Amino acid sequence: MNSVDQPTPVAHTTFDPTNAARIAARAAAARAAEHDHDGGFPAADVEHLRTLGLLAAPIPRDEDGAGLGEEPGAADLCSVLRIIGSGSLALGRIYEGHVNALQLVARYGDRSQRARLFEDARLGHLFGVWNTELFDDGLKLEEVAGGYRLRAGKILASGAGFVSRPLVTARTVPGDLAFMVIPELTPGTRADLSDWRAHGMRASATGKVDLTGLPIGSGELLGEPDSYSRQPYFFGGAWRFAAVQLGGIEGVIDIWRDHLRRTGRGPDPHQSARLGEGLIATETARLWVERAARIVFEDDLHPERIVAYVHLARTAVETAGLSVLQLAQRSVGLQGFLRDHPLERASRDLATYLRQPAPDFALTSAARYVLGETVSAGDLWRDSGDVP
Repeated sequence: MNSVDQPTPVAHTTFDPTNAARIAARAAAARAAEHDHDGGFPAADVEHLRTLGLLAAPIPRDEDGAGLGEEPGAADLCSVLRIIGSGSLALGRIYEGHVNALQLVARYGDRSQRARLFEDARLGHLFGVWNTELFDDGLKLEEVAGGYRLRAGKILASGAGFVSRPLVTARTVPGDLAFMVIPELTPGTRADLSDWRAHGMRASATGKVDLTGLPIGSGELLGEPDSYSRQPYFFGGAWRFAAVQLGGIEGVIDIWRDHLRRTGRGPDPHQSARLGEGLIATETARLWVERAARIVFEDDLHPERIVAYVHLARTAVETAGLSVLQLAQRSVGLQGFLRDHPLERASRDLATYLRQPAPDFALTSAARYVLGETVSAGDLWRDSGDVP
């Protein structure tokens, strides 16, 4: 990871996050093959995000940031996540976790916590959100004099060994209350990547992290008990990873189209039909993601209705991604499975990243919600004040 001794100023009046994301995505795409190995991590790409101002961009404007994702709305963040994902899904996954953590700090942190942690972001520290438990009893906050001490750790932690400011969930002992905390980690410590031998997303440095013994001051508990799982933000936040997935789908489309142009096979009617079907699926996914981002940000609907829409959106993106993968691989043929073809890595990364937790729950819970509603299907996702 980069040194973190120089603040990265972001003048929000001139900062263009979408353009910065395009610059980052082009560079990340050029380096993606280099990072694609067991234990890989796009460190150079993360440093590029820092120098472009994107690590500090989610800091609210009234705290000297660019307000990415909140001001003026979610549209810019949706575009940024999509574009970065199109260049590198591993980088997109890492950046989405960084943004998520900073948004939670902005929403639930007190003035002192926000000042300290936002300054860390300006200095180039990489944030993340790790919530999958290492042991059956989960991460604990054991009460000691003056505060707490962590016991146990997390698994499936992306950026393990590189994230220096992870937001983790832990339960107090005694009390069994769930809080968010952000311990300070030294890069290269406490991480074990030996079990991450995944088909794709090899550059995401996903692994186990043992946090045992780390001190947490009593004033470092973020928010109220169970703030992390508060709805609609908990399930509703899935739109962010769906936006990164959408970028991965668009990346596959670009590789596929370039292959057809290079080989002169594009005019073939069967190839054109496949590409057309892929474009329809991709645009469908984009419309779902953009509206999901807007619905969550506007927060005008009942929380259960917002969550239901986001559940449907993430399902629509998964369906589109699987469809595009099948179409692209059939179109390109055996060449797309050879390691020197860009489609091979892009397909592995997308197929892996599409596997998000509880897809059946997401789909069926959304359907159950709609079954319990009486409003017409066309008005389900409109603000009640707009329904005549």
